[in-house]
Amino acid sequence: MRWLPYGTLAAAIAGAGSGVAVNGDQIDLTRAVVVVRSGQRSPAETMAATILVEELARRTQIRLPIRETWPKDAQTVIAISTRDAPPDWSARVPVRKGDNLPETKPEGYAIRVVTNSDGPTRAVIFVTGADGRGAMYGAGRLLRELSWARGAIRLDTSFEAAASPAYPIRGHQLGFRPRANAYDAWTPEQYDQYIRELVIFGANCIENIPFEDSPKSKVMRVSRDQMNVSLGEICARYDVDHWIWTPAVFSLKDQAKRKEELARHEAFYKSCPRLDAVFFPGGDPGNNPPDLVMPFLKDIAGLLAKHHPKAGVWISLQGFDDKKIDAFYAYLDQHKPTWLAGVVAGPSSPPIPDTRVRLPERYRLRWYPDITHCVLCQFEMHYWDPAFAMTLGREPVNPRPQAYARIFRFWAPHTDGFLTYSDGINDDVNKAVWSQLGWAPDCSVRDVLIQYARFFFCPDVAESAADALLGLENNWKGDLGLNGSVYAVLATWQDLERRHPELLADWRFQVHLMRAYYDAYTRARLLHEADLEKQAMAALARADGAGADRAMDDALGILRRAASNPCRPEWRARVAELAEAAFKSIGYQTSVERYGASGYERGAVMDFVDRPLNNRWWLEDEFAKIRKLPSPAEKLACLEVIRTWEDPGPGSFYDDVGHVGKSPHVVKGEGENTDPEQLRHDSFSHSWWDNGRSRRRLSWHHHMRWPAGLAYEALDPTASYIVRLTGNGEPRLRANGVRLEPTRTSRNIGEFKEYPVPEALIASGKLRLTFDPIDESHLNWRQHSHVAEVWLLKR
Repeated sequence: MRWLPYGTLAAAIAGAGSGVAVNGDQIDLTRAVVVVRSGQRSPAETMAATILVEELARRTQIRLPIRETWPKDAQTVIAISTRDAPPDWSARVPVRKGDNLPETKPEGYAIRVVTNSDGPTRAVIFVTGADGRGAMYGAGRLLRELSWARGAIRLDTSFEAAASPAYPIRGHQLGFRPRANAYDAWTPEQYDQYIRELVIFGANCIENIPFEDSPKSKVMRVSRDQMNVSLGEICARYDVDHWIWTPAVFSLKDQAKRKEELARHEAFYKSCPRLDAVFFPGGDPGNNPPDLVMPFLKDIAGLLAKHHPKAGVWISLQGFDDKKIDAFYAYLDQHKPTWLAGVVAGPSSPPIPDTRVRLPERYRLRWYPDITHCVLCQFEMHYWDPAFAMTLGREPVNPRPQAYARIFRFWAPHTDGFLTYSDGINDDVNKAVWSQLGWAPDCSVRDVLIQYARFFFCPDVAESAADALLGLENNWKGDLGLNGSVYAVLATWQDLERRHPELLADWRFQVHLMRAYYDAYTRARLLHEADLEKQAMAALARADGAGADRAMDDALGILRRAASNPCRPEWRARVAELAEAAFKSIGYQTSVERYGASGYERGAVMDFVDRPLNNRWWLEDEFAKIRKLPSPAEKLACLEVIRTWEDPGPGSFYDDVGHVGKSPHVVKGEGENTDPEQLRHDSFSHSWWDNGRSRRRLSWHHHMRWPAGLAYEALDPTASYIVRLTGNGEPRLRANGVRLEPTRTSRNIGEFKEYPVPEALIASGKLRLTFDPIDESHLNWRQHSHVAEVWLLKR
């Protein structure tokens, strides 16, 4: 039997009418037979064929047969095995020589197409793994590359691949707890399918949260104890590592609680079919020092070894101050614990490069990156438009493939891999991208998205859907009012919906289509409501003649047109329809009241879809206060302050510090490409007051801790200037390096702070404002000082 590369005989086979090739460049797999080797196979190798056959049947209605003996009558074969194939396979499997090839490394695989010039079997697709997992990942790669439709399966004849992962740890947290925005509504079968899909994109571990957030949510259909066992069973079935995240939110000095916690751990270990790692976060949550944590973890390790001898214990240094960090490393130096597998670097941890340098080489370093949140998180959106921050909030559907690829490439080389922080399905695209970066850090992000769209949507829309996903990320860049491409992105998604209405049954399509409508609706509202506020300010300008009360009545009447005459109601209705569909199909909880979201920060975007995007709420409250003033002159004076708030007049300047479109003088500092966690330069942040329904002025919600500076040019050197601020706390302000002393101060949000500028500092016509750092490490980060608005007022 003579085996040759398929392309050699492609035309001949097509010409012979065998049905194996189509137009000489594709193999027809509709009648293919999947062959696996007989005898002992690992769970992963067994699952390789199962995944391939079941996922193709789900998409094409074609169920390929699986055989353990080589078929004598099949024209096309998909042969799945490992490099240590038994003798009857050895002559068939095209294995290249060499010890450093990708397919020889752990979890590696090779996919090759060969053809036979004689006999009934005309084409064979060999999927050969370095081990069982490699065979499974090879099957996943094949699935991501196949062209398929109802009743059809094809593969390009030129396709071949050989790959192995760059990082040994590649996983995602899928904690079954009430805080998740979807997972808590799932059954074991839904978890199984989702973990399978993560495996198809290259993940090799998942992390559960078995203890924390113990109350049952109203959407849970399975008990936590049952799901905790089921997740171990699923991991065992797919031969992927099972981690658990187990904080201690009590004082470890409490011996009774400590004993109770150890007993709870051991009971779980005993019940769990597979467990590979226990991760203990040092802080976030928890507040125990290393001298209590390490002996506790040593006891945990002893219990773990009884039931899962190969499992390891990991710890993060999250929330540790310098003293605690030093104490941790002193413990390692003194005790050299063999039970400790490694350290996890998560949000609020010491810098990853510093940790790797200081950590003894025998311990591994795992990354715990937050890929699920947008604000008040590890990797905040860089200058996110406040209209999104106030409506989409902290945890929306958030494909950020370009940003996360930059972040991954910045930090990952210092680590042994990652297990991401996720609280639901909102970051599904990010999981796929992150998993593939774990295999090939330099891979094309767009190519990953094409594979994502081909596999989950359909090959016909793979490229256009990939670009549509990139469009959702680009929707969030810059000033929303100036980003006209938001409507073009919606048009792209609408075209996909029109061409393939069957995709509306797929939850991934539902949630991303919903985001496209949501973004477009938000922009339309922003433009409409900004114009209404502009008209309202014009009404206040007539207060001198019309009277204060009449001017306020007119302004409120204008502002309330946003509710009485809303813009784009059809887009608003479509967002609601898709949110309902996503809840029914995947349990996605986009509202606290309607769908049972665990909190308003937890993906409850439907609770804020109509939140005012102008200052209507604040103006209503301010007008009510002004009406109570005793004299018309006082009323008029207050209305004039409001009218000129963002327009202080010729020669004066205003910056809404946290608004990308209203901060022309703010020095932006570094971006995510060189400072991903914004450790050297603060970026925009957002305060989430009153469960997202605060009626404060919008400019007070978005702010910066300390801007890198504010720069002014062409000032009048003969004039006097004063700096006015709003924000939280008491900033230490400098002008051209000279410390300014306030003449008006307040620590309260929304109240003015004022600093006269010595005339000598203006002589050059240039001014740069900077802020001295303030040590507030004793405070929760949500209480830190910040700057919201800055005026430079010409007297």
